[in-house]
Amino acid sequence: MTVHHEGSCLCGEVRVRVDGELGPPDACHCSQCRKWSGHVWASTDVLREQVALEGEEHLRWFQSSEKVRRGFCSRCGSSLLWDVEGRSRLAIAMGVFDTPTGARLHAHIFTADKGDYYPLDEGIPQE
Repeated sequence: MTVHHEGSCLCGEVRVRVDGELGPPDACHCSQCRKWSGHVWASTDVLREQVALEGEEHLRWFQSSEKVRRGFCSRCGSSLLWDVEGRSRLAIAMGVFDTPTGARLHAHIFTADKGDYYPLDEGIPQE
């Protein structure tokens, strides 16, 4: 039986479907991700061919660095996708999924850049 995960942006105009298991999510604390998401960017990496998008006419991309772009809904502003040029995987925000995924955070990354207003769970690896 194939596992499916579905979700959307806040307004529902952009929908995401993943056919298959989600990769282990991480939480990025870099300054770009914090500014983009409003706190910490938690995402899962999945193979591009596993992802189906609906409402792509509402999906906009912001080129945040030379090789990275970030996808968001043009209607509600929800941060949805993180995409590295030439990479076989696409990062999808964990917050878009409509139902529990069963995934568990496996790492905190760019912790040297984290905000000073929250602690990190010492039981999760930090990079």
